[in-house]
Amino acid sequence: MRTTVGIIGAGPAGLLLARLLHNAGIDSVVLESRDRSYVEHRQRAGILEQGTVDVLRAAGAGERMDREGLRHDGIELRFAGRRHRVDFPALTGGRSVMVYAQTEVCKDLIALQLADGGPLLFEAEALAVEGAETERPRVRFRRGGPDGAEDVLECDYVVGCDGFWGVARAAVPDGRTFERTYPYGWLGVLADVAPSHDELVYARHDRGFALLSMRSPSVSRLYLQVPADTDADSWSDDEIWAELERRFETRDDWTLDRGPITQKSVTPMRSYVHEPMRHGRLFLAGDAAHIVPPTGAKGLNLAVGDVVTLARALAHRTGSGSDELLDAYSATCLRRVWQAERFSYDMTTLLHRAPGATPFDDRLQLARLDRFASSRAAETDLAEAYTGFPIG
Repeated sequence: MRTTVGIIGAGPAGLLLARLLHNAGIDSVVLESRDRSYVEHRQRAGILEQGTVDVLRAAGAGERMDREGLRHDGIELRFAGRRHRVDFPALTGGRSVMVYAQTEVCKDLIALQLADGGPLLFEAEALAVEGAETERPRVRFRRGGPDGAEDVLECDYVVGCDGFWGVARAAVPDGRTFERTYPYGWLGVLADVAPSHDELVYARHDRGFALLSMRSPSVSRLYLQVPADTDADSWSDDEIWAELERRFETRDDWTLDRGPITQKSVTPMRSYVHEPMRHGRLFLAGDAAHIVPPTGAKGLNLAVGDVVTLARALAHRTGSGSDELLDAYSATCLRRVWQAERFSYDMTTLLHRAPGATPFDDRLQLARLDRFASSRAAETDLAEAYTGFPIG
């Protein structure tokens, strides 16, 4: 097989890149190791920044998002029994975010790709990236599962959108990594009950962090800070609801509505950056290059920023013959990546209670939260970061 851009991974990064390249008249092939059903049902992020929403609309993938997604104009911070709402549009000149699950973004992009895009090969496992330093890199892959036949995809460029454990990151020989692992995780649940608040609630409590989110007007997504080695099944449904009620408690008459819990899982927390995000004609995007703790809602949105930057650079190369933007890809993306890492770290340490935290640590957290409630400048910084850093 031969194409201009070989894309490894059919998550939102790889699928959106394929769509952007298609719209720019650049051919591509997407290789995905899993089957279509798996890709369309794996649970991941659900908050889209303003810039991500704008990109999906411009790419022709925004119709169902605009119909079914939930626009949010703010978040609520809870601490010491207090409630403080951060008004995004008032602080950012009109920006907001959209609650629309990654699974739905993938469904929309897959439908577009199969309808009029280049080849999208499911159950095509990338085995190795070869010749990244040459003008004709190649991806060796296997079709149809572990017993399938091997094949080769020859490309002008390879883009690794295959996550932290994928073959693309392993093919960058001179990379440097920066990382932090947190001693806690998130016990996340899906519940068949309408959200108890119409916007996300981030709660700092002496017992640990909690987050109230949603997947739809009838399905709630909720999280509890737990030790990193927690087994989700060790928590009963009643224990989960009772703990959520404690951590969301307020001084007014707000209540948390309960419902059947349909899914439980524990998400580890880590920060990770791989530099550079390029080796020869191999480019890394999304989780292959960086991971953020989910507190700042940045993972999916960073991946979108990467592929928008790369698609723009490839279109510039096609139109002008210049490698200027391709050569700047890693540095351009990393400026945004490190700002997102900083914000995600700040939000994580602001709201989670670390093991061994002292009363002094607790009071510092409360003082930081009070700063958002009393300073428009501090609140604006949070709102601008949450709704999204500029792409490119």
